[in-house]
Amino acid sequence: MFGWTGKILAIDLTSKKYSFIYPDENIYLKYVGGKGIAGYYLKDHITKPWDSESMPLLFFTGPLVNTQAPTSGRTTVMSRSPLTGTIGDTSVGGTLGSQIKKAGLDGIIITGKSEKFIGIEINDSSIEFINAEPLKGLLISDVHKKVFNGGSVASIGPAAENGVLFSTISIDNHYMAGRNGLGLVMAAKNLKYISVKGSGTTAVYDKNELLKAREDIFRLTAASPALQGEFGLANFGTAAIYDLMHLRRMMPTDNFRKTRFENAANMNAWHFKQQYKTKKDGCRGCHILCKKIGEKKDVMPEFETLSHFSALIENTDAEAVVKANKLCNDLGMDTISAGATISCYKEISGKKISPDDLLNLLNDIGYSKNEGAALKLGSFRYAESKGQPHTSMTVKKLELPGYDPRGAYGMALAYATSTRGACHLRAYTIAHEILRKPVLSDRFSFSGKARIIKISEDMNAMVDSLTACKFIFFAATLEEYAHAYSAVTGIKSSAQDLLNIGERIYYNEWVMNAMNGFSDRDVVLPERFFNEPGSSGEGVIINPISKEEFQQAKENYYKIRGLDSNGMPTYEKQKSLGLL
Repeated sequence: MFGWTGKILAIDLTSKKYSFIYPDENIYLKYVGGKGIAGYYLKDHITKPWDSESMPLLFFTGPLVNTQAPTSGRTTVMSRSPLTGTIGDTSVGGTLGSQIKKAGLDGIIITGKSEKFIGIEINDSSIEFINAEPLKGLLISDVHKKVFNGGSVASIGPAAENGVLFSTISIDNHYMAGRNGLGLVMAAKNLKYISVKGSGTTAVYDKNELLKAREDIFRLTAASPALQGEFGLANFGTAAIYDLMHLRRMMPTDNFRKTRFENAANMNAWHFKQQYKTKKDGCRGCHILCKKIGEKKDVMPEFETLSHFSALIENTDAEAVVKANKLCNDLGMDTISAGATISCYKEISGKKISPDDLLNLLNDIGYSKNEGAALKLGSFRYAESKGQPHTSMTVKKLELPGYDPRGAYGMALAYATSTRGACHLRAYTIAHEILRKPVLSDRFSFSGKARIIKISEDMNAMVDSLTACKFIFFAATLEEYAHAYSAVTGIKSSAQDLLNIGERIYYNEWVMNAMNGFSDRDVVLPERFFNEPGSSGEGVIINPISKEEFQQAKENYYKIRGLDSNGMPTYEKQKSLGLL
């Protein structure tokens, strides 16, 4: 095969045995890789509890991984989410995808549960089970130091071991598979780490055509102000968006009770670049290098992390944000859910959160002690336990990221329709509504947003299946990546062909959620956004969202997506997409 290896590793931790799966070519053609194929293999298990021994934890690459296609080093990690009960997946950077592919694999499926803490070490064709009891309780950075062998390491920290519902899996000590609590799935299997090191190459059908596609993508990204401009992601990281959210008066502040943070000018990306003298870093196979590392090796926060550890909890201490980011990464916790849960606690308790309070609360969450024993369950469960469910800013129990929906109506609808809960990466309408890519869309209108979101969801499902980085699509399109896909695999495909496959992949997630009882009642937003205005001023008015207009936009989305009036998948649509 070209692009794919044609082989998947299946590991049963209960028996300490493994085998190989050789998928039919039709599965690759229908689901491509990454998110698509992971969803295909998850579907038969999705109704089981997330901590069931039969619930798989999946690591999958795509056909472009380990080739010269730009930003092609990513990995999809997938299971059922402990936090939400929905489909749980994440696309993560680092070198794991490349190393899995170099080891001759398209993916790894892990089932069962080890009696004791264990590690898995894969070195090309060698697969070993290692006693990891001595690593129990160690921070992720310490685990990485002990087991790193030149390849890639996926590991969990104390948060997952202590039952944090938003615990993460760390890749290469710096890249987090977050948002869904997948670290807890790994902990439930008594699996502390996976180490992968490979030496193989990936066969490419037409290397010259791949180089042409690569040059086209490079040309487009070089001309993109959002990516490689003076104030773009290459120079300031994703935190470059911080000022935009502040100036558009849609910065989530004080647990989404305000939309403007008065101290934003002292907490932006420029401030961090000056204070920490940052340098560029990034994922394998990426030329944009949006990750920023300080001269003393401090990892700079991504936009959502910066937003939630500053404005959302009204913290004005920049150093505390960097420390909070490092602590979450070391404990293995999702920074968005951690910050949003603390902001929920702040509103309920009425307490001001000092820098020391922030770090102490994060530490208590990670080790399940004091107030952290309740906060580790996320803001939805915490707020309910306190009799104040309205203070949890979640969709499907997943905390909202750093874009207030009252300032971008497309984002409001996208949060609700996202299959994994409040997520900005399923349909990033900020590209349309704020960055004007590919075209400007009125951010205070639902007009046309249902179709924009559906197309964006399908596109991003394909991006996560290839697997590539969504940021590059601020400049490039599926046209260029269809060229790269065709060159790598030898399968002649257009952008529309890939978009159609993306539709199948995303609809499959709606099917899996429906199998677990999710329906129209879960396609909602917190009432705060319909009842309370944001922080208006300087000629910008941030009104509450009209519930009637939101409901109409949701109905439009159901029609375009091919769902019934209750937000449920239909037999006819599943059949037309080849899901039956």
